[in-house]
Amino acid sequence: MTMFTAPNITKLGCPRKCGNLTVPYPFGVGLASGCSRGVWYDIFCMTSFDPPKAFLAAAHDKGRNAMEILDISESHIRLKNQVSYKCSNSTATTSPFFSDSTSFNLFTARAPYIVSASANRLFAVGCHDFSHFSGSSEATRIMTSSNGGTSCTSNCSSDAKDVVAGQCEGVGCCQAAIPRGLRSYSVRLDLKSNHTTTTSYNPCGYTFVADRESFKFHGISDLDDPNFINRTMYEAPLVLDWVIPNTTCANARRDLETYACKENTTCVDAADSGIGGYRCSCRPGYEGHPYLSPGCSDINECVDVDKSPCSMICTNTPGNYTCSCPSGYTGDGRKDGTKCQRPFPVLQVGLGVGFGSLFLLITGSWLCLASRRRRLMQMKEMFFQRNGGSLLKQLINPSKQDNMEQIKVYTIDELKVATMNFKDERIVGRGGYGTVYKGFLANNEIVAVKRSKFVDEDQIEQFINELILLGRIRHPNVVRLLGCCLEVEVPLLVYEFISNGTLYDQIHNRNGASWYSWSNCLRISMDSANALAHIHTVPIFHRDIKSQNILLDDSYTAKISDFGASRLIPLHETHLSTVVQGTLGYLDPEYFFSSQLTEKSDVYSFGVVLAELLTRTKPILPERLTEEHNQNLATYFVKSMEQDNIIKILDSQLVAEATKEQLTSIAKLVVRCLSLQGNDRPTMKEVATGLEKLWEQTTYLSPRKR
Repeated sequence: MTMFTAPNITKLGCPRKCGNLTVPYPFGVGLASGCSRGVWYDIFCMTSFDPPKAFLAAAHDKGRNAMEILDISESHIRLKNQVSYKCSNSTATTSPFFSDSTSFNLFTARAPYIVSASANRLFAVGCHDFSHFSGSSEATRIMTSSNGGTSCTSNCSSDAKDVVAGQCEGVGCCQAAIPRGLRSYSVRLDLKSNHTTTTSYNPCGYTFVADRESFKFHGISDLDDPNFINRTMYEAPLVLDWVIPNTTCANARRDLETYACKENTTCVDAADSGIGGYRCSCRPGYEGHPYLSPGCSDINECVDVDKSPCSMICTNTPGNYTCSCPSGYTGDGRKDGTKCQRPFPVLQVGLGVGFGSLFLLITGSWLCLASRRRRLMQMKEMFFQRNGGSLLKQLINPSKQDNMEQIKVYTIDELKVATMNFKDERIVGRGGYGTVYKGFLANNEIVAVKRSKFVDEDQIEQFINELILLGRIRHPNVVRLLGCCLEVEVPLLVYEFISNGTLYDQIHNRNGASWYSWSNCLRISMDSANALAHIHTVPIFHRDIKSQNILLDDSYTAKISDFGASRLIPLHETHLSTVVQGTLGYLDPEYFFSSQLTEKSDVYSFGVVLAELLTRTKPILPERLTEEHNQNLATYFVKSMEQDNIIKILDSQLVAEATKEQLTSIAKLVVRCLSLQGNDRPTMKEVATGLEKLWEQTTYLSPRKR
């Protein structure tokens, strides 16, 4: 667990510890002592224990309903746990403090804490035991398992031979995830067979909510351990998330007097907490306490020679450092790099004895190198001509006065330097059509270099014409094509570099996406739709619209990318007959069966992306292979709309932020896009207009009105 790195982690004159617990600010020891950021961060230190113990209690509660604190980290508080139990006979050793049900309550919706859904799990230990879980936040009630809540069942054979230590998958031990956003919960245990067949080795059953990383199932020894409850209370604590509550980083910065983050810190919205708020941390290269003045200070990596990352000369810079070598040495100066080395001296005696042989060797090597260079230049020229270089030069002739930015033709040597000879460490993406590398050009411009797997030599002229057209597309939501390299076997394309990866990675990130909200989903959808509507006017059909081909920049602005499967449509034509290409789950069924590509094929694929964004569900999920649901997200979305169940499958955050009318409106738009007949689908312009109307409603609709 990460703690704050600073000489003093408390306010001046305040206790640093309560017993064995270190208490970092914004928490403070003592009720209303002024040592914390506010009453909700007060720690009640009970000195009647030896050593004293710290408790998390309601303000001025003076210890009633208090919960013992075992640890405080930068984002979590770990509490002494509670264990529910039931025993089959009165002789079993049990704790006098708990019975077959326990509960936990944070008392108030104003507290900056919430039960961590990512860190905790519901556990049951025993044979033939059934654990019930129910919980609530200030707005939502999570009912018991029979009504869609959380539960788990633990079974084992009469001789317990099937119980395996370290495995908690339903045999002797079971576990289940708990919902997000809970401020209170209760657990209850039922013995399905009263342990009549397992009393000899398992007289009691247990259930509790605990840190998934801390609880370790020890197998048969846990089933007959009279000290199981007391041991589990401390070894498997309950984890709470804590934040600076009730605002976002952007809003908090507007009032510097109440803003919690100090100098040289980073503010991060705690979207994963379920209660909003934010947290502070030191910037990379800095250390200290992010919540206490003067904040975080620069780490001097050069002060300790033994621990310095440099082999010889280390120069400290704000938040970083540089390594260099003395005069007469070569290398990058880094201990983990080439270090600093003296050039190996040529022995004088070797010069005298082998001068003649060396001269012949150098001459022969020079001739071989010249011959090799000449063959390489010839090969480059051959590839350049074969890939349409002459045609490209004619089309981008600088004498043409078309007021359009020209496509740049890069040499392979430029791109090798930019990508460190296409090193694996520079790979930022792989797809069905090639690999994308991050590159740094000589002018310090950051680019993405796409290395395709193949090129159709019979379509070179069409490839060059489409290259020129794509290069001249200037739209804020389309990844800009900067140029190409034709002097290799398969042409390389150079694009502007987009820093925040793909929409797919962002919305399916297990740790959550900080930007994910109703307004941001609308903005990203609207920008993407406008970009597609624009390229359809060219006209170009993308043919592979999916969330992996929508990139997000530093400000999470959407950019359409990867035109590797795209096709330029001749004037006065509405469709193109072509070999079916696309990605399973996004592919237009009408295009799949007819092989006729139309602009409505992109509309269908965009509808799948919208459904994926609204539900945070992948387009293909094998676990949905049931009689009721198809594994295809598009079919599942349409059926849910037909059955009036659409709100149930949308992401809970969107349901909480948007009105039912807004969600129904965008769901209807998605269903129109997913129509099996292309003629029934809207155009991308109509889709963009519908999303813009929803965006305007969201912009002018205050939280109180919603």
